[in-house]
Amino acid sequence: MNQKRIVKWAFALIVAVIIGFFGFVFKVDEGQCAVVTRFGAARASITQAGMYLRLPWPFENVSVYDARKQYMDSGYLETLTHDKRNVIMQTYAIWSIADPLRYYTSVGDTAVAEKYLGDLIANSKNGTMGSYDLSSLVSMDEDDIKITEIEQIMLQEVAAHALDQYGIQIHDLRLRRIGLPSTNVQSVFTQMQAERQKYIDQLLAEGERDAKIIVSESDAEVASIIAEGREEAAQINAETERTVAGIYASAHTQDPELYKFLRKLAALEASVDENTVMIVKMDQPPFDVLAGQ
Repeated sequence: MNQKRIVKWAFALIVAVIIGFFGFVFKVDEGQCAVVTRFGAARASITQAGMYLRLPWPFENVSVYDARKQYMDSGYLETLTHDKRNVIMQTYAIWSIADPLRYYTSVGDTAVAEKYLGDLIANSKNGTMGSYDLSSLVSMDEDDIKITEIEQIMLQEVAAHALDQYGIQIHDLRLRRIGLPSTNVQSVFTQMQAERQKYIDQLLAEGERDAKIIVSESDAEVASIIAEGREEAAQINAETERTVAGIYASAHTQDPELYKFLRKLAALEASVDENTVMIVKMDQPPFDVLAGQ
């Protein structure tokens, strides 16, 4: 009988120890954070994984949160650009708990945190887009698109407010999708046509300019080649005439009568062709050679 009583007391003691252990100790896993409150007031925040002591309920309570990075989609929100165009923008944010105490006192719940973050993002989006035209989001010219710049401005604004007010760190904030209301589609299409025509006109102007430069350079090169050719031809003609003159002089020196006869034949050949009809006097040079005189 005593042995059974000892077993019962031992079992009761073990159960009490287990209950006491879990009543005075709590565990924080990797990727979690916790806030310990005493009678509702925050006493301590835990950011490292491990086992920690606490007073049992109702003296102290432990709120454990997911400290890993979380994804939040803002949904489709309509805003107004600087040039008074409505545009539908969808953003997403990557966030995590940076200050558990501030998060507990100001938010305390993931759903509430995302609601507050959604409001911050919407306000930042409206304020930022009020300084940019629609062409900064949709344009045929890459230099006009400022999406990265817009994202950076929104990230800086939202991150500062989220950390200061809610203890939330914003790791990234991006534009996921951009849409247009049906009333704006035609105006955007017209704008894109105008931008494309502007680009075409620029290409045509540059083409005409380059064509004029090429033609001008070609004309100058042709003129230079012609001038060089004429100069070279003149030099060849002059050299030929000097050579011919030398030959004529040599021939005249060797046989004046033969030279005179050959010159008359050359003059006669140069003055007629197959279609020439001439009335000549046979006793006058150079036609006298035909009469054998």
